Amino acid sequence: MNFDIKIIKANESKIDTIDFNNFSFGSVFTDHMFECDYIDGNWTNPTIKPYQPISIEPSASVLHYGQAIFEGMKAYKDENDEVWLFRPNQNFERINKSAIRMAIPEFPKELFFEGLTKLVDTDRDWIKHGEGRSLYIRPFIIGNEYAIQAVPSKNYKFMIICAPATLYYTKKLKVLVADKYSRAASGGVGYAKAAGNYAGQFYPTNLAKELGFDQVIWTDSNEHKYLEEAGTMNIFFRIDNNLITAPVTDTILDGVTRKSIIQIARDQGINVEIKKLSIEELKNSAKNGSLKEIFGAGTAAVVSEIKGFQHKKEYFELDGQKDSYAEKLKSILVGIQTNKLQDKHNWRYKV
Repeated sequence: MNFDIKIIKANESKIDTIDFNNFSFGSVFTDHMFECDYIDGNWTNPTIKPYQPISIEPSASVLHYGQAIFEGMKAYKDENDEVWLFRPNQNFERINKSAIRMAIPEFPKELFFEGLTKLVDTDRDWIKHGEGRSLYIRPFIIGNEYAIQAVPSKNYKFMIICAPATLYYTKKLKVLVADKYSRAASGGVGYAKAAGNYAGQFYPTNLAKELGFDQVIWTDSNEHKYLEEAGTMNIFFRIDNNLITAPVTDTILDGVTRKSIIQIARDQGINVEIKKLSIEELKNSAKNGSLKEIFGAGTAAVVSEIKGFQHKKEYFELDGQKDSYAEKLKSILVGIQTNKLQDKHNWRYKV
């Protein structure tokens, strides 16, 4: 199905004003954006237009009741200047999973892919070659009814904006294991990419940073016993030669990078265990030397190694591994994303 997407090109590109070797991730945006409105029960007026401010009224429902969801995905350019998305179908499925949980109408698949690919193709010059370079893509939906009744919005706005990206974390991280605050509670919206999930993390993360840590490892909200996520990433633990990650529940985001890492690890003959891991088990493995690595996995950072963690008053430093799973799995994943390695699972999507 072809949708009549209106395309309004920018009069002049701002790409030549950007120093691609010196910018802050998420602060520079490409020339165009995609916009579509939900009015009277239908998604309507899909448009690609120059990146610009949007106008909403102070009574817009998203400002009062937080109906806002988003996705994070990337496009990569290979050595032949061909552009590839990585597993975009997973992002489409997840944004609608989030929409259902937040009482937002689902977005049509054909329109999602047509708007996405036409926008990325329009701004393909913003995708640069080189290690860590990509185009970060942010689809999102907000409630946009101008009324302050505490009910789901009747109107919504779906948008996609794009930002050039480079290496997210350039160092190994020091993390604090949460023993008071939680990222998500059972029965809540932790499995959805709801905007409020991230707002709730900022305060405890700031407290951890004041103590000299880079991020927080979140534990379950019931007992603060089981390890769930690291910052805004899924988390992996290598104990002996086993790779362990928490099962996806209603408190843990079903990360695209997470499931890709699991598959690649299994392809490499690494034993992957998807199970609950308690903080006490983690500390015991650190004490007896069986804990080899901890790393986070997510779209923005891909893979981020953790050099040490603290729980309450106990701090544990990790020795670097010569046969690092984190480095190996990241290298393979990035190789697939950038069309340098075989894609036997058909994860790449050509623009």
